[in-house]
Amino acid sequence: MGENRHQNNHFYLNSMDRRHFIQTLGAAGLFSIVPRKVLGGKGFIAPSDQLTKAVIGVGGIGRSSSHFSTSEAYRLLAVCDVDKKHLQSAVDAAKSQLKIDVKAFDDWRELIHQSGADIIHIATPPHWHGLMAVEAAKAGKDIWLEKPMTRTIGEGKAVKAAVERYGRILRLNTWFRFTDTFYGLGTPVKPLKKLIDSGLLGWPLKVTVSGATGFAWKFFWVGKDYLEKQPIPAELNYDMWLGPAPYKPYNVHRTHQTFRGYWDYDGGGLTDMGQHYLDPVQYMLGKDKEFPVKVEIDAPQQHYDAVGIWHKITYTYADGCQIVLEGEGYESQGKLAYIEGPKGKVYKGFECTIPDVWNKLNELPDPEPQRTDFLECVRTRQKFALNEDNGHHSCTLVNMGAVGLRLGRRELNFDPNTQTFIGDAAANALIDQPMRGEWKI
Repeated sequence: MGENRHQNNHFYLNSMDRRHFIQTLGAAGLFSIVPRKVLGGKGFIAPSDQLTKAVIGVGGIGRSSSHFSTSEAYRLLAVCDVDKKHLQSAVDAAKSQLKIDVKAFDDWRELIHQSGADIIHIATPPHWHGLMAVEAAKAGKDIWLEKPMTRTIGEGKAVKAAVERYGRILRLNTWFRFTDTFYGLGTPVKPLKKLIDSGLLGWPLKVTVSGATGFAWKFFWVGKDYLEKQPIPAELNYDMWLGPAPYKPYNVHRTHQTFRGYWDYDGGGLTDMGQHYLDPVQYMLGKDKEFPVKVEIDAPQQHYDAVGIWHKITYTYADGCQIVLEGEGYESQGKLAYIEGPKGKVYKGFECTIPDVWNKLNELPDPEPQRTDFLECVRTRQKFALNEDNGHHSCTLVNMGAVGLRLGRRELNFDPNTQTFIGDAAANALIDQPMRGEWKI
């Protein structure tokens, strides 16, 4: 660190202790002066105003072309990473590819409070999502958040409460409820939503997400149950990378591209891909305001640290609707209905057992339009299509499954009103997990 702290466009404090400065800012976050563009009020922002964005985490998705960019609508203003190589690479790429200079930070709290960005894009491992999103909301920032929304149910509740309390706009970055086709399914959500709303399939419905519909992608993102201690690379602030997570000796497999295989930071392929697949189903079934009442797990006993494989996870709602996630052992069991109801079935590619289904659907109204332009939502202060509320609901499905899998439960019953598990203290202890050191929401 030393003399290099003043190089490479990094922002550092010179006149006061860093920790005192950050704590002072955190306490005063609600009273911060925020740019005119993000104060809110429909019509308050001129259409010509250019919004600004900062990205926390530029070692993976944060550096993808769709996120690491600048346009007439918004300007990339700052980047942050705890890995010096990632950070410098992002600064260099901004200059060479985007033809701009960006501010660089190694502490996300300084970026939120000092970069001047209107939008904070959080592209870190999930164990940071809740803390960063809450702090960004307190600081008057709008939030672009990668999936899964949060690593725990309790953190999801905290993000939802903070976004609503401070009047912010949040976008969760999984888009299949409103655009593109599902991985492997061959159809977008709109006709499926229309078919379900029509009642032609009957009720209740069972939706099965399997290898046939693309869910096997990343399924085997698992951890290693034995990791030797390795020297921490000079470029990595490992203590800050861990942040609220329990301290574990450094091993390269615990960080960066393979972190998803460890319970402290994520939950393997289930939590990495689960919200991509579960959120559209939640929307199609009209469950944006509901939680399942039961989750059933078929899986081998999990390691205390490393995420392993699983066979099947089944969610059941109070009305009898079910969502089934099929994992190892189910990927190649022939042709399976994606949606099944008492009156009909839908297969991959929107092949339906109901005769003349397309003509029948063409006679029915389309689903209610969704707000899918995030920047326009920021300007007009209207909720984005996938926001802190419905996003928390679909992420809770993911985290219910992760809790059951981690504890080796065959079945967990859930109270939607209290968002707690019924009669299982160990499961409830994973709703609000303790954070290390100074970190807390």
